[in-house]
Amino acid sequence: MMIRIAEIEIHSTYLEEYTKILQEEAEASLRLEPGVISIFPMYQQENPNQIRILEIYANKEAYKSHLKTPHFQKYKTTTLNMVKSLKLIDMKALDTDTMRNIFSKLKK
Repeated sequence: MMIRIAEIEIHSTYLEEYTKILQEEAEASLRLEPGVISIFPMYQQENPNQIRILEIYANKEAYKSHLKTPHFQKYKTTTLNMVKSLKLIDMKALDTDTMRNIFSKLKK
């Protein structure tokens, strides 16, 4: 499994437009890509320009494939000037057995 946290700061003038594009990209990634386990965007309550995304992929190949998809390419190219800073942090799971239950408790 590949786990990453993206720390993104958005220029305030683009926040509404950026969040709409990000939501579309996250939804398409989960719906269309079997190797994408999580694209979970969130923002800091006290500073909404500070976006965090929990990204979980089945493996590194799924991540590499994700980067080539039309929906990711659209997200990346249309939001490039909206991003003030970007930091990608690779993570390791402490408890992979419990990870399997993370989103299973959510009901529609």
